[in-house]
Amino acid sequence: MGHERAVVVVGGGVIGLSVAWAVADAGYSVRVVDPTPTRGASWLAGGMLAPVTESWPGEEHVLELGSSSLAAWPDFASRLTAAGGDPGLRLEGTLAVALDSADVGTLDVLAEFLRGLGREAQNRTARELRAMEPGIGPGVRSGLHVPGDLAVDNRALLTALHTACRRSGVEFVTASAREVHPGAVVLADESTVECAVVVLAAGAWSGRLHPALEPLVRPVKGEILRLHGRRGALPVPTRTIRAHVESRPVYLVPRADGELILGATQLEVGFDQSVTAGAVRDLLRDAEQVLPGIAEYALTETAAGLRSGSPDNLPLIGEVAPGLLVATGHHRNGLLLAPVTADAVVALLRGEDLPDAVRAADPARFSGRDT
Repeated sequence: MGHERAVVVVGGGVIGLSVAWAVADAGYSVRVVDPTPTRGASWLAGGMLAPVTESWPGEEHVLELGSSSLAAWPDFASRLTAAGGDPGLRLEGTLAVALDSADVGTLDVLAEFLRGLGREAQNRTARELRAMEPGIGPGVRSGLHVPGDLAVDNRALLTALHTACRRSGVEFVTASAREVHPGAVVLADESTVECAVVVLAAGAWSGRLHPALEPLVRPVKGEILRLHGRRGALPVPTRTIRAHVESRPVYLVPRADGELILGATQLEVGFDQSVTAGAVRDLLRDAEQVLPGIAEYALTETAAGLRSGSPDNLPLIGEVAPGLLVATGHHRNGLLLAPVTADAVVALLRGEDLPDAVRAADPARFSGRDT
């Protein structure tokens, strides 16, 4: 295939792999540059596909983009199952719960905001919540049921994407990128990979690879715990449960095999990926108030990943220069936004117009250029 159809994707996380798979299926020759494909921040994600319960007044663009991508997820998951494996999409929905009056007030603000936008969010009493999820603790006062917010098994998703990419002819360059330029990627050993277009999708490290992104992409540390139900313990919930415990957020995301993912820390500490004892303590303490039965679960993993934050919580999807596209800055929503980001990159390569929700994520919004 000619050089004019050659694309290099820098980054082998959920965004990079989704982009590579879509671009290869669109008829391009694709290489992915990443020293450890599938093993970045996406490997440590909770797996929530939750544009509604993640939303907040003032972030309407984020909600619109997330909702458009969520609508694409069932088809994306179906095609991926056929091409690479089942990503473990869960359709049971999400419960957002509160434990004290301040947290109830936070949920009331969210519910009013969502209903004003026509989004589905159903108020539930504590009794109704426990009827839906019997393991919910007595301290939970009320909540919202958001049936449209889904979840996915992040590790099954990444494995399936990696397989789908290989089956579509994507080549993997297992090396670190040192810097990117339009049409070229310089590797750590000073060798160069040339192409027609580079797609920079290196998550939190994107800002280190091109100067235009340095002020726009920052690492946001998130610590997660993985637990597994044991014999005699209450089963994991069927739905994702998001909570505010004394104003601290915590989420509990079930897996089909009896595993439960806990998370929600967001720390601005640079590229530090250490797991702190305090974070483990706080996550377990807060989660136990929501779901007391987890005290009997086995703690199987503690880890920290680096999300890629942007100044306004919208990702950066668009052209930085001819021959250089970016797909980064997805923050908490990388898994959610994978389908819409992949479709957007294909459209950009073809010179097609983007939907308004995606155009809002153009990096030109920070440079004064017309979007």
